[in-house]
Amino acid sequence: MIVVAVIVEGPLTGEGEHSALAGTAAELDALAHSGSVGATLRFEGIVRRNELSAYHGREQALRALHYQSYDPMAQRGLETLAREMGEKHGLLSIIALHSRGNVNVGEVSFVLEIAAPHRAEALAAMADFIDRLKQDVPIWKQPVWAE
Repeated sequence: MIVVAVIVEGPLTGEGEHSALAGTAAELDALAHSGSVGATLRFEGIVRRNELSAYHGREQALRALHYQSYDPMAQRGLETLAREMGEKHGLLSIIALHSRGNVNVGEVSFVLEIAAPHRAEALAAMADFIDRLKQDVPIWKQPVWAE
């Protein structure tokens, strides 16, 4: 199983993803052409315009979300979760990339890409991973409100 789990500075762009995957690109390409992959899924978490304000109790316009993490712990947590989900669901590969720092409205802050022999495993792993990420990995978001 191929596991890539990386905390990336700023929003996740094509260039940032390419850089994060550089060390495993050949391995991922070989897997994609191996004939063993029956399903691939990609989820992108995108910063939306409005966020519920704990202070006002209603939605307010955002400019960005600011993500903070204690990197060694967050990196380890992201990788541990990816490995656990890969083993639990019989995945062939799992890529989990999460932003740190400011991510503006409309930009991507999280990418999860899964390859599995069948769609059922891929779909179950996707939902399971996202739920556990929010509980288990020490990455915190703070709203940056629009003026």
